Amino acid sequence: MTDNIGILRGRIRILLGLFVVGLMLSGLTAFPLRIEVDLLQRIVGEGSPTEPWWPGLARWISFVHRGVTEASDLYPFLLYGTDWLAFAHLVIAIAFIGPLRDPVRNIWVVEFGIIACLLVIPCALICGLIRGIPFFWRLIDCSFGLVGIIPLYLAWRLIRRVTGLESSAGAMPAAVEKWAT
Repeated sequence: MTDNIGILRGRIRILLGLFVVGLMLSGLTAFPLRIEVDLLQRIVGEGSPTEPWWPGLARWISFVHRGVTEASDLYPFLLYGTDWLAFAHLVIAIAFIGPLRDPVRNIWVVEFGIIACLLVIPCALICGLIRGIPFFWRLIDCSFGLVGIIPLYLAWRLIRRVTGLESSAGAMPAAVEKWAT
């Protein structure tokens, strides 16, 4: 029974590790926004070799490129907002150290992550509409929540199995054990 629990805990750590890496990469890529938008402009913006395949995307990328470039040149403090976005991703990733160490005791962090992933969808659809973001781009933003929820949900199910196995084996769940001693 403890072998099964160990295997399940290993799978939980892998799933949560994937989520944490995704969060960190998502956060770290928000810092060099100007560099990334310059690169995106060259690859898929107006005048790029890929423009004929999706001219609407090329126009949008060029529009974004102009906006980020002008904001960076004239109003660099506006990009400070994306720095805080990056920072928030890194801080949320740090919160997942708890479930990586003890998933049963810290299942609430996984549940928080699931809720946050679900809330990405209305935020992207509503705020994106208000800010004039094209629908196809809002769907891309929604995909971050949909992709993120997969490892979290799978980890959550495994954590619930571990809790059940520990209970049936007579072992005290970690969250109860803390208060029992």
